[in-house]
Amino acid sequence: MMAVERGDRGWVQVPDGLPRPRALGGLWAIRHAQSEANVWYADPATQTRPMRGTDAGMDLTEYGRTQCQRLGGWLAGLSSSQRPGLVVCSPYLRTRLTWALMADAAVRERRFPPIRTLVDERLRDREMGVFELHPYRAIRRRAPEEASRREQVGNWVYRPPGGESLADVAVRVRGFLDELDAVAAGEQVLLVTHDAVVVSLRYILDGLGAPVPDSLEPVPNASVSQWRREGDRLALRVWGSDDHLTVGERDG
Repeated sequence: MMAVERGDRGWVQVPDGLPRPRALGGLWAIRHAQSEANVWYADPATQTRPMRGTDAGMDLTEYGRTQCQRLGGWLAGLSSSQRPGLVVCSPYLRTRLTWALMADAAVRERRFPPIRTLVDERLRDREMGVFELHPYRAIRRRAPEEASRREQVGNWVYRPPGGESLADVAVRVRGFLDELDAVAAGEQVLLVTHDAVVVSLRYILDGLGAPVPDSLEPVPNASVSQWRREGDRLALRVWGSDDHLTVGERDG
């Protein structure tokens, strides 16, 4: 897609973004399977109050564990050229469980060699500060002025007290991606992480001048996104696919 802008001498076409060269062989990104917080946030009966516990310690639901089994089947079905040689997980419980359960399922499904696995804190979810584990309606109920400020400035730049904006998340993800590019040149890499990180990856890999992805819908739980190497760059080829999940059982 090309954006059209008015220049000094008429209309000119400007690319959406100028992606930088990348050394990675390819990149996969999986959003963790359904968590207890996902269910809480989606239920009208609980949307007006925060959850107990911590975001980092949030467990998977039973259906989330089933999703992990299906992710394992997807992983086992990858060709040797597409199979990741390195996995990097968010430190949060729900992401580490997603990877552990899907890796176990892949091993059971067929012979599957061990994959190097690391945990990196820069892949953690967006920090919401004083509004940790607060659904949006709970924020509005507790601090209507903050909810109004979020609506006014937009979710991409809104920073809750003590927390991060999505723009802040993109900054740390950019640093992670640049370092990963340097240490895993030529490799297929799989990230197991969170919606905010997957969206940040898309924004960063779209390149310099790419539009802010503030209108994107959240990628589904247990979904797969893929960037394939084209020349010296990584191009988006799969976005938020959950085709490996049984039709009719996908979570919202």
